[in-house]
Amino acid sequence: MAVRTAVRELSPTRRRRDWFAVRSLAEGLTTPLHPDDYLRYVNPLWTSRELRGRVESVVRETEDAATLVIRPGWGWRFDHKAGQYVGIGVPIEGRYQWRSYSLTSTPRRRGRRITITIRAMPEGKLSGHLIEGLAPGTVVRLAAPAGDFVLPDPPPERILFLVGGSGITPIMAMLKTLVRRAGEGRWALPDVHLVYSSPTPERMIFRERLSRLAANHESLTFTPIFTDTDGMLTFDKLDEVVPDWRERQTWACGPAPMLDAATEHWQDADLEDALHLERFTLERGDDAGEGGTVSFQNSGKEHEAEPGTTVLEAGEAAGVGMPYGCRMGICHTCTLTLVKGSVTDVRNGDRFDQPNEQIQTCVTVPDGDCTIAI
Repeated sequence: MAVRTAVRELSPTRRRRDWFAVRSLAEGLTTPLHPDDYLRYVNPLWTSRELRGRVESVVRETEDAATLVIRPGWGWRFDHKAGQYVGIGVPIEGRYQWRSYSLTSTPRRRGRRITITIRAMPEGKLSGHLIEGLAPGTVVRLAAPAGDFVLPDPPPERILFLVGGSGITPIMAMLKTLVRRAGEGRWALPDVHLVYSSPTPERMIFRERLSRLAANHESLTFTPIFTDTDGMLTFDKLDEVVPDWRERQTWACGPAPMLDAATEHWQDADLEDALHLERFTLERGDDAGEGGTVSFQNSGKEHEAEPGTTVLEAGEAAGVGMPYGCRMGICHTCTLTLVKGSVTDVRNGDRFDQPNEQIQTCVTVPDGDCTIAI
């Protein structure tokens, strides 16, 4: 019996694409590469050198905010805590730009996806690129989840979430985790009151989703405040909005003035231990560190740094090509060797004064004269 085999003729474009793929693989196999380099020909997410992820979709939330759905590659562990942030690195103009964003997905392996929600800032080069110019399929670098702005396990019985603007992002992960684990029978859904301020309804990220959550769960109260029409929530009026706020553990995230006012209000009530804050910007005083002459060994350049000036800023002022990414101490791209002298980490006051010690230049300030190997 004759057997007929059907052969499909490939288009010229398809033949060229397949030929280039084969040639690239052959070229790679004839050069001395790390095993990870071979694996990247098969799948760009297969590498043990660094965490990577592929952007699967960009979902618009508001006119200036979007959620990135990312599939992480090898090495990613789906065990982060709700409220933590993740670093993401994207190549722009030949340099990897790093920023950190709160995870808005719950910690679970099912689906093997993570999400971050980003608001484009007027001065933010990367945030605008991520929501406007990042195409699905783009492979990005990732940094492991970090941060202490998390709920305890089990959560307190009464919770106040105090939110402004994009500060909803870590809170959204907390809310989804509370609801999911209550549905699984792990705990009863606590008594939660969310007070969320935004200029307009259109700019309020997750507004409709939050309204649905509140409608479906009796113990969740959602109080939106639209500041363009309602005015700002001042803490002398908090008793009117949340009469029992003193009896709740509070997680607050939003603009710095709001958090500063909350800190003062909770301190005045002698309840500072019940207030947990998340700030999206690095805090440092103008008088942090003593300042001093920062010398850059390889280039022979130096800069007289004022108190509060980071080693990274001193190098840039001196005209040194300093490596950097997030400028917040997240991605470690800026790490260099301290040859001699002393610097202080502005985040926690840790002092580095050992010869040939590794420092993060974006978050350290000089304490006297110091020399950096670059």
